[in-house]
Amino acid sequence: MGSTSALSAMRTVDCHAHVMRIGAPLTEDRHSGPARDVLVEELLEVLDQNSISYGVLVAPSFYGADNAILLDALGRYPERLRGTAIVDPEAGPSLDALDGRGIVGIRLNWVRRQHRPDPGSKAYRRLFDALRERKWHVELFLEGELLPDVLPILRRSGVALVLDHFGCPEPGQGVGSQGFRLVLAAVRDGAAWVKLSAPYRLRGADPRPYVDALLEAGGAGRLLWASDWPWVGHEGACTYQECLDALRRWVPDEAARQIILADGPQRLFGF
Repeated sequence: MGSTSALSAMRTVDCHAHVMRIGAPLTEDRHSGPARDVLVEELLEVLDQNSISYGVLVAPSFYGADNAILLDALGRYPERLRGTAIVDPEAGPSLDALDGRGIVGIRLNWVRRQHRPDPGSKAYRRLFDALRERKWHVELFLEGELLPDVLPILRRSGVALVLDHFGCPEPGQGVGSQGFRLVLAAVRDGAAWVKLSAPYRLRGADPRPYVDALLEAGGAGRLLWASDWPWVGHEGACTYQECLDALRRWVPDEAARQIILADGPQRLFGF
């Protein structure tokens, strides 16, 4: 998998990357911001250099529910890109406005939030109903120690789930933490996919035990690989090739890597 030729033989997917502009309005309740302009053409150049066929653009939290930059990128390169948007269900969002524009899911970026929305509210229940009808997923970014308050509600809603960055487990208790046990159960039950991405967001923990537990719980078909490019808040922490090399270390079996890199995400995101 480390060679360009091996990757180019597969239709691989990077399941988590961002585009952004410095001059765009930022939401007040944010924990990060763009360090520079990151245009979609730069992302596609990076994908091409690393023999990655497709990309999933994830709406960054600092724009709130303004998806203009994301939608512009998807509209210009619909064959290669899909996206997850951020919406405000309390404002009565119209998902119809996102239909047919490359959106395949809604992101709940609730990490490092002083005030977290209530996923059990009437507005969120309506949102989840609409997502189920469209067969879109909910992508969740939340500290693992807070998952016990949120993940059971999401599972009861019946929406397909994608959990960012290994499920963000609490490092002190590792694979035995309550939140990560819920992640493993969701994977085992076929209710969630988990991204193997951004190990620098694991608060110093070694990702390999999490990967081993996830593989045992649900197999490669419930795992996705992502670069997290351009590594917001961790710019310079790694290179794209190092992100690919990390997957090879975590998942030595080539057949399993093909499922994670290509087969599974193609089906999930509709490439």
